[in-house]
Order: sequence, then structure tokens, then C-alpha cells
Amino acid sequence: MTETLTFPPLMWDEAANGPAFDHAVMRAVTGCDAGLIAHRLKPELMQAALVFAPEVALSRAMAMLPACAVGFQNALGALAPPEVAVHLDWDGGIRVNGASCGGFRVMAATQEPADTPDWLVVGFELPLLPGVPEMGATPETTALYVEGCADVTPPALLEAWARHTLNWVTRWDADGPRALHAEWRGLVHGIGEEITLCGQSGSFLGADEDFGALLRQGDETRLIPLTALLEEAP
Repeated sequence: MTETLTFPPLMWDEAANGPAFDHAVMRAVTGCDAGLIAHRLKPELMQAALVFAPEVALSRAMAMLPACAVGFQNALGALAPPEVAVHLDWDGGIRVNGASCGGFRVMAATQEPADTPDWLVVGFELPLLPGVPEMGATPETTALYVEGCADVTPPALLEAWARHTLNWVTRWDADGPRALHAEWRGLVHGIGEEITLCGQSGSFLGADEDFGALLRQGDETRLIPLTALLEEAP
């Protein structure tokens, strides 16, 4: 796809020849400015990743993961037919009409929660077409175009994701996490249900102010910080 893409001020794009997340991490490691959106838009699969340069400790900067995820939900929700339901998993998963449909990942220059990372990258992968001949063989997973979203083009979704994500990042930076937390809580899947996160099982109660998952295990409540989702940096 070669059409010109339009992004908000201080955001710009680079088309990736390989995985978009790897491209963004490579550029972040070599010192690119924040605001780079790496993307790979294929007929069957959409990938994008955004580079941040946090000015706060990693424990707080991890809020960029839910900010990007909520931005994606808002973007797809605006472009998809009104009957299409888009929800999020705490660990970055995307759900369309209840089924898993790609997801987000995150990496930072450090994994120490109290340190301020030089860079942080949040990216997502979204299947557009099914990877198996019959989607009924894997009813728990889906692809975007199977769910009535064939008119949603990757370039339009990418541009909308950038706009909505910037809105949430700006609000978080100016006003703190409350508004983002409220929006996210209304979209996250599984609250009140028994789930397993990062190898821990329990009743999902929601999240603390830094979006760490709260799991009720018997009489105890266990906190799983968002930093548990970090992938190891190169």
C-alpha cells in the first residue's frame, strides 16, 4: 500500500520491510525521536508500532500500553459498523465480537519500574483475513474482515489509531490517569470472571491506578503490574 498517510503533528511514519514492532525497536535503540509510527500493511495482516520517549518512571510510563489500546478501540469503533463490538484484554489482546483478534505488545529500554526508560515501544498486530480455511475450526479467534469490517482499510485505521492514541496520551499527560482508567475499565474483557494472567489465576477485579491487574485468590488479592508484560529489549 503506497498511498500517502496523514498523522498528527509530531508523529510521522516509516514503512517496515519486516515486522513493524522490530523496526520501531531498532529505530528507538538507535536514538530516533518519539512519535515514529512504524507500519506494515499487508492484505491479510496489519502491524504498527509507536515509539515513546517517557519522562516518568517506567511504572507510570507503562500507561502507554492501555492508552494505545484504548486509542485502537476508539479508532476501530468509529470506522466499523455499529453492531461490531471491540474490547480489550488486560494483557494487550484485542477482541472483536468476543473473539481474539490480534493484540498489543510492549518493550522498553529498561525493566526496572523506578527507572525512566530512554525509549518505550508499543505495537499491535491485527489479522485482517483468516489464517485457516474455515474459521469455525478456531472459534475463539477471528480476523477483522470476517466480523463485518471489510470496509475498514488499514491506512484509515492506522491514521485513526494515531489520532485517538495521541488524544489519550495528551489527556493522561495533562490530567493524570483517571479518565484513561475509566475508559479502559469500560472496555476491558473479563472483569468479575475467573481468568489467568501471567501464569496467575483468580477472579479479575480490575486494575490499580497504574493499570496493574488485581486478581482475587481466595482471601487474598494479588497485584500483577503492567511491567510483567514487558518483552526483553535487544
